[in-house]
Amino acid sequence: MELFWWFIMIVLFAVGLIGTIAPVLPGTTIILAAAVIHRIMLGPEKSIGWVTIIVLVLLTLATYALDFLAGYFGAKHFGATKWGTFGAILGALVGLFFGILGLFVGPVIGAIAGEFLAGKRLVDAGRAGWGSLLGNIGAMVAKLLIALGMITIFLIAVPSPF
Repeated sequence: MELFWWFIMIVLFAVGLIGTIAPVLPGTTIILAAAVIHRIMLGPEKSIGWVTIIVLVLLTLATYALDFLAGYFGAKHFGATKWGTFGAILGALVGLFFGILGLFVGPVIGAIAGEFLAGKRLVDAGRAGWGSLLGNIGAMVAKLLIALGMITIFLIAVPSPF
């Protein structure tokens, strides 16, 4: 039975890694759920401890913060005004409802619209939108690295089943 739960956990880890790249799935949340299910089903003596669970929860929360703030910081780095950075955040929130495309396009459109509202030229607004897109791509890479770190932490903390 223990090997069955290890198999389930490995499948959920793989789905979680896919979810960090394809934002339709909440990748790090799935990885966290796999670790918690492992703990519940196998018990504390054959699974991870509470400290590891807390670390995994904090890393999961960090990825959600990255999702919301990446477009903001990307736009800000490329010279966006407060309107552009606010537009990038608003675009990210609206983009959540439109799947993968919305997560990339929403912050860009939001940053550009915010810059237009601030009276910026098309070139400046486009630069803010480009920064928002680069910020989101950077966040996706960071989330993938965090997800791989979460899996590594789990595998180091859990006792070997063999």
